Amino acid sequence: MSEALIVARGLEKRFGPVRALRGLDLEVRAGSTLAVIGPNGAGKSTLLRLLSGLTRPSGGALRVGRDRGDRRSRRGHVGLIAHASFLYPTLTARENLILAARLYGVANPAERADALLEEQELTGVAERRAGGFSRGMSQRLSIARGLVHDPEIVLLDEPFSGLDPRAASRLAERLGALRTAHRTVVLVTHDLARAAELSDEILLLVRGESVALPSQTGRDAATLERHYREAVE
Repeated sequence: MSEALIVARGLEKRFGPVRALRGLDLEVRAGSTLAVIGPNGAGKSTLLRLLSGLTRPSGGALRVGRDRGDRRSRRGHVGLIAHASFLYPTLTARENLILAARLYGVANPAERADALLEEQELTGVAERRAGGFSRGMSQRLSIARGLVHDPEIVLLDEPFSGLDPRAASRLAERLGALRTAHRTVVLVTHDLARAAELSDEILLLVRGESVALPSQTGRDAATLERHYREAVE
């Protein structure tokens, strides 16, 4: 069995009196895909911010990746695709990717940028400033930016939001390729069908706590939806 690349024990996150996560225990093994589902305010995005190192836990223990160093060292092997695009609006699409590649120490940044632009079907707008992009184009460029350094762990927060059907299908294929490449993926999504299709395991969060799902639930979207509704109602 592969090692756990993400391990949380009693993980807590508080914002003043609000407890966004309440003693969460979690293990995600190398090469697996975990889908995180739950209603709004359940703590899903907070969990991704903790895993990415953008914020600190209020309590408990958290290890991400093989490196047990600080949050800054963690970011080198983690790719984050979040609600915030992390794009510079005054830079072109290509310049955004080259800059990100250089920050991560990627060899041949221009070649890597061009490959990702082609993959996301953005080659034709490579020299346009990102600030003028549509929501869907920005999302596709954000996906490219999150993958620019070929991270060992990929974190995605509602990545299908704003994508047209063609781009969404391409992203689903890319996530499948990440699994084949033995990358570890944590996918936050409201799309239960996507969660069932793309994940090896499913974490249901409700009010900051993990809710157990019956075994094999995630292999069938209809069954997953039924258990989801029972848990959140």
